[in-house]
Amino acid sequence: MAENKRDYYEVLGVSKTASADEIKKAYRQCAKKYHPDLNPGDKEAEKKFKEANEAYEVLSDEQKKARYDQYGHAGVDSNFGAGGGFGGFDFGDAFDLGDILGSFFGGGFGGGRQRSNPNAPRKGSTIQASVTLSFEEAAKGCKKTVKINRVDVCSECGGNGCKKGTQPETCSTCGGRGQVTVQQRTPFGVMSSTKQCSACGGRGKIIKNPCPKCHGTGAESKPASVDVTIPAGIDDRQALNVRGMGNKGINGGETGDLRVIVNVRPHPFFERDGFDVWCEFVVTFAQAALGDTVYVPTLDGKVKYDLPAGTQPGEVFRFKNKGIQQLGGRGRGNQYVKIIVDVPKNLNGKQREMLREFDKTLENKPKNNIDDGTATEEKKSFFDRFKQ
Repeated sequence: MAENKRDYYEVLGVSKTASADEIKKAYRQCAKKYHPDLNPGDKEAEKKFKEANEAYEVLSDEQKKARYDQYGHAGVDSNFGAGGGFGGFDFGDAFDLGDILGSFFGGGFGGGRQRSNPNAPRKGSTIQASVTLSFEEAAKGCKKTVKINRVDVCSECGGNGCKKGTQPETCSTCGGRGQVTVQQRTPFGVMSSTKQCSACGGRGKIIKNPCPKCHGTGAESKPASVDVTIPAGIDDRQALNVRGMGNKGINGGETGDLRVIVNVRPHPFFERDGFDVWCEFVVTFAQAALGDTVYVPTLDGKVKYDLPAGTQPGEVFRFKNKGIQQLGGRGRGNQYVKIIVDVPKNLNGKQREMLREFDKTLENKPKNNIDDGTATEEKKSFFDRFKQ
């Protein structure tokens, strides 16, 4: 139940005025803290990880965030807007009211746009929706079901806009033509012109008994589920166009399209750079010095890697073709792994003594750490190099 859910801002630990970058950073921290891979078997961590995902899915989407800020959890519930508003339409997401009224009543709505022929077939308007993907889903592609509200033919009247048992009547003003001829006396004689019939709005018919469900428009908003194929390699804020899944066309016109905006949740370990992937991999001082066989996480699972002896902190290794699939299947990017050497803290006495003895055996120490009478010059050269 929505009333049992925690506030999404509280879940991520941000304020309502937090920017998109702050929300993304907070989610990344939560995801890393409660990620199932780092907390195997911990049900509480798994619950908080799912909670953080749900919170980010809403707060990272401008439209969902606005509804959540206004209505709370009810505003982002899957049933929000169902049966609400004028004639059951969802004004927020499904369609533009001016387009629908203009389509069915022959213009004059939607910013004053006029229709030359209101009986001509017209394509339905485009619906916009959003979908939230995990980092892996965006990288490899997936299938998602998007729930929308779209305009379709009224199930009560079949689209004619009339109450059951009645039919539209022919307009007596224009005789069903939708146009009237107007004559005007001018200094050059009597001029005739044709204009749209104002009595019927150019449709040639009058609805005297409008359908109670659609209020005479012949259309209603209906919930629908659309299966969308997400291509591998899609990035955050990119959009997909699904043809023929938008609002119903008018007068037999083509059905509109569905525009799906993609939101990608940030990953707790990986960072995306184009089609390349970056991550940090932590090794011990001994592993860096002596070398070791390690298993590095990639999008394809863990990969065995022979860490060479003498690996330096910050050194970067490349895994070829382990990045993200390029859109259109034109190859993959690479994965870059930055080595972080974990310097031990809180050493015990024995460990300290062993390190001191080890340090004494080193021959090629950095010169700026040796007091051999040239420390001042070494410091100068060090700062010169630092500035460069």
